[in-house]
Amino acid sequence: MEGGLVVQRPIEDRGSITAFVVMLVMTFVACAGLAVDGGRLVAAKVQLADQAENTARAGAQEIMALRTGDPKVDVDRAITTAEDFMAWHQIRGEVSATPSEVTVTTTRVVSMSILVLFGIGSRLITAQRSARPVTSP
Repeated sequence: MEGGLVVQRPIEDRGSITAFVVMLVMTFVACAGLAVDGGRLVAAKVQLADQAENTARAGAQEIMALRTGDPKVDVDRAITTAEDFMAWHQIRGEVSATPSEVTVTTTRVVSMSILVLFGIGSRLITAQRSARPVTSP
């Protein structure tokens, strides 16, 4: 067929590659969002738990009747000390205490940086830790 006319058939799937690439890119962005924002959530949760634990320890150091061998937490002083610790370190949360332990619940809102593109703006995370006085033998 030299010098002949070449006839092309009409292609019916124009743009299908574009749609595929767009979906693939969106999938990669979603995976990156899960990795980045998920990592930020985990790191914030660990930090929040550490802050709650340190606050509970600070409150549990307010001990009365230490010399009797049966230490008890001074409830009012423990709550005041823990709340002062939280205020000093700018931690949001709640403190409760009994004569045997101090419990701290902390909260924080973590904003999403990539998942906001998919309608996930922020997440509230909480951590709760307790501390109790112990005696050594």
